[in-house]
Amino acid sequence: MFSIFKKKSAVNVDLSALDTDMHSHLLPGIDDGSPDDATSLMLMKGLQQLGYRRFITTPHIMWDVHQNDATSIGNAHKRLELALQQDRLNTSIRAAAEYFLDDHFDRLLEQNVPLLTIKDNWVLVEFSFVAPPRNLKETLFELQINGYKPILAHPERYSYLVSNKEVYDELKEAGCYFQLNLLSLTGYYGKGTNDLAHYLIKKKYIDLLGTDLHHERHLDALRSSSSLMHGVNSLLDSGSILNASL
Repeated sequence: MFSIFKKKSAVNVDLSALDTDMHSHLLPGIDDGSPDDATSLMLMKGLQQLGYRRFITTPHIMWDVHQNDATSIGNAHKRLELALQQDRLNTSIRAAAEYFLDDHFDRLLEQNVPLLTIKDNWVLVEFSFVAPPRNLKETLFELQINGYKPILAHPERYSYLVSNKEVYDELKEAGCYFQLNLLSLTGYYGKGTNDLAHYLIKKKYIDLLGTDLHHERHLDALRSSSSLMHGVNSLLDSGSILNASL
């Protein structure tokens, strides 16, 4: 007699071709990501099981909420490296930052404070999910004048740009890299974000992929997604994804 219940097939998620996750919140106790060493180790082990070999973690610098700087990030990085050694977890982790475009960021540029970079002069930036800053283009221009290459974090999550998609054209023409969240390809953030992600993929605007991992729910969503690899493989086949060069 056949069972009416169907056994779920295993989901094969293999992100090893990306090699490096360049957007995550794995440093313990420093922002809204991992709260402690044990959680950081658990999350990194989970990402290793998905194929990642190297990590560039990017804690928030968002002055109204997360007042991080090179010192606080450096200290948290050292703490995590020590935890990795004690746990004998063999992996590479570097620390950069995800900069929120606010008045504090403007001051950093004005004062020529060295920014924490993903690679060479590449700087990861984000802005509000509610509305873009009035001086967005001017700030990104100043960033470039200061010698940096802006990477716009998760452009597909700025849902208000659906009705103003020419902004994406302008930012690409201005020299911005775009970093897509892998979770956007799973439907984790909803249909609107998923649709916008595929719009940007079709436009061939995506340069980098990141997990933007904050907690175990994010990890579980990546592990269990049946749609993730289709999007990832399509992007990898395009030859435009730069993760492996980091």
